[in-house]
Amino acid sequence: MLVKMNKQDFDLLTHTNLSQGCFVPLIKIYKNNVAEQSSSNVSQIKEQFYEQLTEGQRALFMFYAYYNHVSKSLIEFYWWSAYFMAQPRSWSAIKSGIKYFDDKSMLSLLERVEVALKQHNYPDTLENFTVKREDLERNKELLASFISLYALLDKISSQTISKINKCIEHNPQEFLDLED
Repeated sequence: MLVKMNKQDFDLLTHTNLSQGCFVPLIKIYKNNVAEQSSSNVSQIKEQFYEQLTEGQRALFMFYAYYNHVSKSLIEFYWWSAYFMAQPRSWSAIKSGIKYFDDKSMLSLLERVEVALKQHNYPDTLENFTVKREDLERNKELLASFISLYALLDKISSQTISKINKCIEHNPQEFLDLED
């Protein structure tokens, strides 16, 4: 499902917003698919959408599906990390996407998040997912872990986005259908 983009528009995207320029059309398509099929199983719609993407688009989509939520605040980082981890296929796809972009620092961060949540017996399915944002402040040890992990996210995320942008620059055919 390559998004069509005019070559001139692609050239206008700066190195810093190239990945967002490729992600935004994908999330719009995804949200439209979900809205149109409200009576169907959302996870089935999600899987069908995901299967239509190239490997690069999958990596891009999962990174930003995660990052756009977790980068907002410490509490959102905690809650959304727990939520995605309770969906093993999504969590695995996020990590696979980071591997696709060859970002060892971000992958290490995700693995540290996973360890921190597992040490505190966080759910590994959505069936028993009762995590609340307020839970973080009740667990001082977990809070301390997430404070340092969030600081690391803040420190390395610009490097991750830079790697993604470079990947798109060098492999636009994996992300877009460029038209003259």
